[in-house]
Amino acid sequence: MKIVDEIIEKVKAENRKYLMEHEAKKICAAYGIPVTRFRVAKNIEEAVKFAGEIGYPVVFKIISPDIIHKTDVGGVILNIKNEEEAVKAYNKIIENVKEKVPNARIHGIFVQEMAPEGTEIIVGALKDPQFGPTLMFGLGGIFVEILKDVTFRIAPLTRDEAKEMIREIKGYPLLKGYRGKPPSDEEAIIDIILKVSKLVTDYQQISQLDLNPIFVYEKGAKVIDARIILE
Repeated sequence: MKIVDEIIEKVKAENRKYLMEHEAKKICAAYGIPVTRFRVAKNIEEAVKFAGEIGYPVVFKIISPDIIHKTDVGGVILNIKNEEEAVKAYNKIIENVKEKVPNARIHGIFVQEMAPEGTEIIVGALKDPQFGPTLMFGLGGIFVEILKDVTFRIAPLTRDEAKEMIREIKGYPLLKGYRGKPPSDEEAIIDIILKVSKLVTDYQQISQLDLNPIFVYEKGAKVIDARIILE
């Protein structure tokens, strides 16, 4: 796929392995994976303009090939509600980054919609030396970090295998709806898993992919954060 080829070639030409978030989300979007609406702002004027176009509330994130963990350096500000807050957030992020990573190359600010919260899940992929691209699915948040409630399959996957992945986790009842919460859209999850399966099968130079968290709603889902690492 042309846009994916161009992004990967650019990353390789710059001698990078880690894709910046806007690059990872462009690749996801090219494969029909639902991501939050976003724009890349090169200056404060564009950041304010794009925030207004996307619609408040929004999230600002630093864009730098030298910063992998953006929150660790104060490079993320959530729930920006208006133009005044957008100006303050832009300046604060730039100030934080320059203080904590003085030599970081700043390419701009990633302006992203502040998606409403849903049930958190994670879909990932890892290139296994023996089996090739391997997919992982689990509930997000503490369920993946503490309980390790995840399932694995070797790509490419069939629809039935994707459904099995979802239903095998111990936390599956949470996706069916609990304590008055509506059920999560299982078909939307299956669709994401299958599209990630195709992506990592088509581009086996991807060594790691993490979509975490993904917010799943009663209807549909959105990838909030995306990370891709090349071999």
